[in-house]
Amino acid sequence: MTVKAQLFITCLGENFFSNALKDMVRVLERLGVRCEMPEGQTCCGQPFYNSGFQSAAAAPARQFLKVFSPTDGYIVAPSGSCVDFVRHHYLELFPEGTPQHARVKAIIPRTFEFSEFLVNVLQVTDVGAHFPHKVTYHASCHLLRGLGLRDEPKKLLRAVRGLELVPLNDEETCCGFGGVFSVVYPEVSKAMMEAKVQNIQASGAEYIVACDPGCLMNIGGGLRKIGSPIRALHLSQVLANDKG
Repeated sequence: MTVKAQLFITCLGENFFSNALKDMVRVLERLGVRCEMPEGQTCCGQPFYNSGFQSAAAAPARQFLKVFSPTDGYIVAPSGSCVDFVRHHYLELFPEGTPQHARVKAIIPRTFEFSEFLVNVLQVTDVGAHFPHKVTYHASCHLLRGLGLRDEPKKLLRAVRGLELVPLNDEETCCGFGGVFSVVYPEVSKAMMEAKVQNIQASGAEYIVACDPGCLMNIGGGLRKIGSPIRALHLSQVLANDKG
C-alpha cells in the first residue's frame, strides 16, 4: 500500500526555505512516500491568533480546511509551530456547533510534523543520509512543548552516516523568535537570540539544525551578523544529503 503525504509548505517555508521544502520531498520520496501539494494553501492563521486577532485567524484556517479536507492521506509540514497550531487551536477557532468542527476533528489526526511523521508514522530513523560534519541541535519551542517531540529529530540525526551530533548548552531554551514576540519585544528577543548563538559557537559544531523555519531564520541571521561560518539548516537538508 502506497503511503500518501499532502504537503503543507507553510508561509516561512515557501518564502524563505524553498530548498528545505525540496529536500523534505526528496527524503519522503526516497522512502516511497507519494507526495502531493494541494493548490490554494496559504497561512495556517497562527500569526493572527498569536497577535490577539482570533476572528482574523479563522479566515486562513477555513482556507486550510477547504484545501486539505477533500484530500486523503497524511498532511506533513516542515514546521512544528504550524502543526501545533492546527492540532491544538483549530478546535478553539471552530468549536462544536460550527460548520467546520467535524472537518477539524477529521484533519487533526492526519497532520504531522516532518520528523514526527518519519519516526512515529513511518517508523524510520535511518533514511540513508550521509553528512560527515559536526552538528548540534536546537529544540524549537512548539515542536518540543506543543507537540512533545524531544527525541525524534535527534534519533534521525544519530542515524546519519558520518554525522557527529554534539551537545548544545541550553538546547531547549527559546531562541527568541516566537513569531510576533520578536516584533513586540525586540530587545528581549535579541538578547535570547544572542545567548543561543553564543552556545552554538561554544558547541564546536559546523551546523546548527532545527525543525522550524522561524527558529532557523532567527538563529541563521544571528550567526551571519557576527560573521560566523556555522550554518543553520533544516533537518530535511541534512537528511536529504546521501552523497557525503
